Amino acid sequence: MIIQQARQALAIEAAAIEALIPRINGQFSTAVNMILQNPGRVIVTGMGKSGLIGRKIAATLTSTGTPAFFLHPAEGIHGDLGMVTGEDIVIALSYSGETAELIGIIPTLKRIGARLIVLCGREASSLVQNADVFLDVAVEKEACPLGLAPTASTTAALAMGDALAVALLSARNFTPEDFALCHPGGALGRKLLLTVEAVMHSGEDNPVVTMDKTVKEALFVITAKGLGATAVIEDDGRLAGIITDGDIRRGLEKGHEFLDKPVGALMTKRPCTITKEKLAAHALHLMEKNQPRPITVLPVVDDAQHAIGMIHLTDLLRQGVV
Repeated sequence: MIIQQARQALAIEAAAIEALIPRINGQFSTAVNMILQNPGRVIVTGMGKSGLIGRKIAATLTSTGTPAFFLHPAEGIHGDLGMVTGEDIVIALSYSGETAELIGIIPTLKRIGARLIVLCGREASSLVQNADVFLDVAVEKEACPLGLAPTASTTAALAMGDALAVALLSARNFTPEDFALCHPGGALGRKLLLTVEAVMHSGEDNPVVTMDKTVKEALFVITAKGLGATAVIEDDGRLAGIITDGDIRRGLEKGHEFLDKPVGALMTKRPCTITKEKLAAHALHLMEKNQPRPITVLPVVDDAQHAIGMIHLTDLLRQGVV
């Protein structure tokens, strides 16, 4: 019985969302264009459960390129309407369209000159009659078996809000990098904003040896720097190749005589490199795509191919890029 009721609730809410699809029409386009051309802000308002959905819609709009904030209508009639200007657009949520607190602020919004987009389930309601744009979020029935608790109706309103946000995001050509700027503290922000320069080992921490050094001397540098590799450079600092501890281990399987040979005899020429302004996520991509054996280090070079740093897979792990 419990499983059946839960599945039925989900089926009702899924049907409510599906029913919205044919309602994405000219009114929806008008709402999107109104917001795009709006010189002011987007203000979302609603009471009770609709208010909670409104807060989520405001948050989604804000994080996808459309600055918005939530206005509690009860607080609005006690002074907070002072934050609304004639250049703003108000998105009001009320399934009945007769919520007293919302109806109470309509005259002031009209007097201020703010335009009104309404998400409502009753076209004949007072709220819709005062709207500039009406987005129909009516549902056939609530998922609540008593037909009392807002369930399918709030889900439909939330989905319509998401549809608005996505349409606006697309119209603004909002990029993943733009999204990351709004979420710099999250994992996505680290992936999309962190550059190679921020995590690379440079200066004294950058393992390098010149072409005149031996493999043994390169091994000492690899051990001292702790990155499992060293760049091999020309006299002018340009990258000539790279030697890894794996190269040395494989060489030792055949004997130790090669340790006295010049590094040029063992190094990998023309290794995969990256520049410091590239994203750390791109460095990870280069490491992973190297087949059949993924690499764990990347030399960092400048435009003249000077070896200016080294980045290791563990640096990316510590920063949460992986």
